[in-house]
Amino acid sequence: MGTFISTRGRYALRVLLDLADNYGGPRVPLKDIAERQGISLKYMESIMPVLVKGGIVSGSHGKGGGYELNIPPEECMVGKILRLTEGSICTVACLENGSTPCERAAQCRTLPMWKKLDEMINGYLDTVSIKDLISTPHLVEIKE
Repeated sequence: MGTFISTRGRYALRVLLDLADNYGGPRVPLKDIAERQGISLKYMESIMPVLVKGGIVSGSHGKGGGYELNIPPEECMVGKILRLTEGSICTVACLENGSTPCERAAQCRTLPMWKKLDEMINGYLDTVSIKDLISTPHLVEIKE
């Protein structure tokens, strides 16, 4: 699909915001995050391996186990998180990585507009950090 951010991407951001609130502190049990965020533990268990594999968080089991951010909140960029969880952030299917090239691409008069919109969206999301969302959740300015 590519045009909407799924619950997977949105929930990943909520998890990271929760972890950022505890950055530098002890690991946070996943069940605690699930309770605070109102997300099912089972669904969160499907999201966390993606964030671990992407190097964003680390986790451990057992006593004192839980998750923590591997990188400072100001270096944890929304664009990277959404690409990890969503696969891509595209406005139209023909621009998704690995998509079959459209037979009309050479004469498509709207393709340049879609490419520019994708550049704008991805460029913007790559300027917004988890720290920005903590500091100013109501308004994240577009940085030129």
